Amino acid sequence: MIKKIRIDQLRPGMHIHDLNFGWTDHPYVRNDFLIEDEQSLAQVRSLGIRELYIDTDKGLDVASAPSRLEVEAALERELVEVADNSPDSHQPTTLEDEQEQARKVHREANQLIRELMEDVRLGRQIDVARTDPVIGRMVGSIFRNRDALLGLTRIRRMDRYTFEHSVNVAVLMTSFATTMKFSPELIHQIGVGALLHDIGKTLTPLEVLNKPGRLTAAEVEIMRGHVVDSRDILARVPGIPPVALAVAAEHHERIDGNGYPDGKTGDQISRYGRMAAIVDVYDAITSDRVYHKGMDPHRALRKLLEWSSHHLDAGLVQHFIRCVGIYPVGTLVRLKSQRLAVVVGTGRSGVRHPKVRLVLDIQRRRYLPPDDLDLSDPAIEAEESILSAEPPERWGIRPEDLLQPQP
Repeated sequence: MIKKIRIDQLRPGMHIHDLNFGWTDHPYVRNDFLIEDEQSLAQVRSLGIRELYIDTDKGLDVASAPSRLEVEAALERELVEVADNSPDSHQPTTLEDEQEQARKVHREANQLIRELMEDVRLGRQIDVARTDPVIGRMVGSIFRNRDALLGLTRIRRMDRYTFEHSVNVAVLMTSFATTMKFSPELIHQIGVGALLHDIGKTLTPLEVLNKPGRLTAAEVEIMRGHVVDSRDILARVPGIPPVALAVAAEHHERIDGNGYPDGKTGDQISRYGRMAAIVDVYDAITSDRVYHKGMDPHRALRKLLEWSSHHLDAGLVQHFIRCVGIYPVGTLVRLKSQRLAVVVGTGRSGVRHPKVRLVLDIQRRRYLPPDDLDLSDPAIEAEESILSAEPPERWGIRPEDLLQPQP
């Protein structure tokens, strides 16, 4: 049985099933291994892990520890509770009407971050003013209908991770800041910092940045240096807003002090840094990397809730969940009618009843025409609802393929 234990309960003879450490890079090639002696125990404890999962069929047990299924059920209930406290979502422009503008600004943002990273690589100073029109158009698209840009964050390629991650974090952070009711000027500054938060990776050796596998302990330290590099690069940029600098400098800090580069705790980290930590983790764990398969968005939100017990700001995690919905755009869901669908947008009555695009009749094992249903429509809500989120790999479905505009 897979059980969750506290780090102080870990003993030699226990078999780790999952280090539960997906919010940062670590030097372990595998997540499952036997704790053979006190030395290996000390190495795991040194990582800053607070809770992890053990396999009691392969090693010692902790009788009082909850099972993984019990933990996941509790997190699911908490997700639903957060969603029930979400305000109704009104978006002034339809998803269909906003998609073309969203695609334009998304392409423009990707091209801009490529050019800015190349400037840094060539020793040129960043012209931060170049980000203003792009962030302005991004914020405008999010105000009109945030689902159009949020959907594009799910369409990505592994070989463009560094650039697309920067853009995705900018989209998610500006959407997050919008739902927090920040002023337009503050939202813009947050967006600038989010777009540039990984600019220091231009100074990371390519053999480390693009390594096709887990990093060694020494390589992890080299990779972590990108945060200091980002902070130093941006600090030299005339006119960089302090808020933008905080986003870049603090996105790997953790409220329990186990982050980097400064090991800040709690309120020592700005609100914007704590927001950036949540968004950076969410996009990273939902992305396919050479050494791991990205989580589906719904499961990723459960992990954010789980990690908010120690590593992430619990209140801000709840705000983020209300921003993206408990079934974020790109989530594969099973409906009451035993059909599979992909979430493509927010429904009219909140995050528990999104707009979905049909894909598969489970019982007949037959693909369906890509018809859209708004589960918050009273005429549909009476007959149809979401039963669960589904792992896409189980069904051989790529949700991102369903997020393209329909003819």
